Amino acid sequence: MGIINITPDSFFAASRRQAEGGIIERCRQIIDEGGSMIDVGAQSTTPAAPFLTAKEEAARLMPALKLIRNEFPHAILSVDTFYADVAKQSVEEFDANIINDISGGQIDERMFPTMAQLQVPYVLMHMRGVPQTMQQHTDYDDLIQDILYYFSERKSKLNLLGVNDVILDPGFGFSKTLSQNYELMAYLKYFHIFEEPILVGISRKSMIYKLLDSSPEESLNGTSVLNTVALLSGAAILRVHDVKEAVECLKIVGKITEFDQ
Repeated sequence: MGIINITPDSFFAASRRQAEGGIIERCRQIIDEGGSMIDVGAQSTTPAAPFLTAKEEAARLMPALKLIRNEFPHAILSVDTFYADVAKQSVEEFDANIINDISGGQIDERMFPTMAQLQVPYVLMHMRGVPQTMQQHTDYDDLIQDILYYFSERKSKLNLLGVNDVILDPGFGFSKTLSQNYELMAYLKYFHIFEEPILVGISRKSMIYKLLDSSPEESLNGTSVLNTVALLSGAAILRVHDVKEAVECLKIVGKITEFDQ
């Protein structure tokens, strides 16, 4: 899953695209490098970024979706939004294939019923609060058990509404300290209990560059290491800025697992 941010303020500057030419160029790069899907977001989730309304987010996002869909009609598009109205418009007008909701339906309570209506795959992520306050909510009785309970409760609500195509994202970097992110990676296999695909998004995040005392721009090697660990733990989808390198990780791990059945 290759990332394209229709934003001026996402934490990794190289992922930002707003001009039409840049959007098309980035999507073509994702596809040419072997990406299976394109994740399009119009709202930065860094704590310092402003919180856009649904109307503001749609104003950024919809022209980009129209452009991408016209240029790449067969691309699998994932839309990164926590607003039900944005999700609905993305699917109904531009044939978005996946809705990727970092809030797990907590910011907009209409998201779950809307997903029941839309019937497209839904990425259910773990986060506490909103992006602007999430790092104030890192106290857990037991990190892994608390996230497992969260997924159990949220997934049950989705299933009761008839939403059964669910992808789980443990939410690396969201409402978690640096140490908690690595604890979560160490226990990633536990989340297979739900028998749903697991999405991992650690690309160039602070859990890498703060540990290594570097920067997002210098975090490609660390990203590849963690992507490899995630794949060995059974991750089904990697959400990445650097598609070529992620595909290489996937090929190498795939070769290893041929002999480890």
